[in-house]
Amino acid sequence: MGTETSRNDRNLKMKIAIIGAGIGGLAAAYDLRRAGHDVTIYEASAEVGGLASGFKEPNWSWSVEKFYHHWFQTDRHILGLIDELGWQDKVRFPRPVTVMYSRGKFYPFDSPLAALLYPGLGWGVNKARFGLVGLYLRLTNNWRPLEKSTVDEWMRKWSGNRVYETMWEPLMVGKFGERYAKVVNMAWMWARLHSRTTRLGTFEGGFQAFADAFAERLRQMGVQICLSTPVSSILPAPSGGLTLEIPTGPAAFNRCLVTSSPALLARLAPDLPPAYLQGLLNLKSMGAVVMVLALREQLSREGYYWYNIPKSGGFPFLSLVEHTNFLSPEYFGGDHIVYIGDYLEPEHEYFRLSREELLERFLPVLPRFNPDFKPDWVRQSWLFRTAYAQPVPLVNHSQNIPAIQTPLPGLFFASMSQVYPWDRGTNFAVEIGRRAARLILESSG
Repeated sequence: MGTETSRNDRNLKMKIAIIGAGIGGLAAAYDLRRAGHDVTIYEASAEVGGLASGFKEPNWSWSVEKFYHHWFQTDRHILGLIDELGWQDKVRFPRPVTVMYSRGKFYPFDSPLAALLYPGLGWGVNKARFGLVGLYLRLTNNWRPLEKSTVDEWMRKWSGNRVYETMWEPLMVGKFGERYAKVVNMAWMWARLHSRTTRLGTFEGGFQAFADAFAERLRQMGVQICLSTPVSSILPAPSGGLTLEIPTGPAAFNRCLVTSSPALLARLAPDLPPAYLQGLLNLKSMGAVVMVLALREQLSREGYYWYNIPKSGGFPFLSLVEHTNFLSPEYFGGDHIVYIGDYLEPEHEYFRLSREELLERFLPVLPRFNPDFKPDWVRQSWLFRTAYAQPVPLVNHSQNIPAIQTPLPGLFFASMSQVYPWDRGTNFAVEIGRRAARLILESSG
């Protein structure tokens, strides 16, 4: 009787590996450890946070994200988790100004009044159609019929060609490039417009401060976090469970959750059935190239935060974000922090050019934002790139989403390619990480 009881106890307590210490992986670890299981996180980078990680100069009190991030007031998953952790007093929601480009000038576009005054749409019927379509998309919860049409088809039909070509087509081309702009489905656009807010949130100290504090809480709970520890393969063990190959040798686990890109999962787990593997490889995504500048002077005289820039405007990037028009420069030692970013296919030359070569492309256009700008305003610059930044959802994309519980026993997958129709970000990383944790717990019986 005692032997049978101890065997059951061992079966109830699982050894679980999580690959990736991004926000989704940390959220899954939180729930799995609270359920009493042994959890180990493997992260190839030297820090936690994933795509939300940041960096910090010695004279800065806050970190700066490598890829600009913020929360919306409707982001209930991440804000709910922060409430559980008892850190709600550390969340801040300023209201920065976002602007749109039209005929060589930038105009505020972050309120109904600003949209009404924006000259790019003209007057009369175009603005009425823009407003009615926007209102419909914010009010409806029925997104599934929308995924049967592309943004291009649906918006041209209901907003009209003028509104689409002025407002939405530049966004689509900027986000997905000429290759994918016309094939992304309308449910993706619905998700962007349905619940976003003009107030944008961050965490006291920056997103890295949140990730570090979360990781420390997990360590206190008994979760083991192994940084600078890439996993090279995941194979089924002959006696059951999974074997992970790490730099120190093989490690055995009952369950494994991978929170990386679909392409990386396909490389790590070649024993997945061919159909599931091919489904992973069929998923499309855009990469991101982001340069961060520390300037001695404020770039935007008007205090604008986010510049939406059409590719047709002749700029060598998609967006310019002056972070210190969102947060005070005093957090960054008086530096004025500017992001210059673009979504690009991983084959684009920006993934090969050096930081110095990209600076040569970018700096000559900054006087278009401030005629007084001089290159010697740049005190320091940093370059960050990732090949996996924005999934590309095609028509009827819900049929192409990989199952979280893969066909390989014990192996689970949770990525931003599966949060559809919602857009990628830390809010839905928490949601899918916790959903994966529930499935792992259910799989234990």
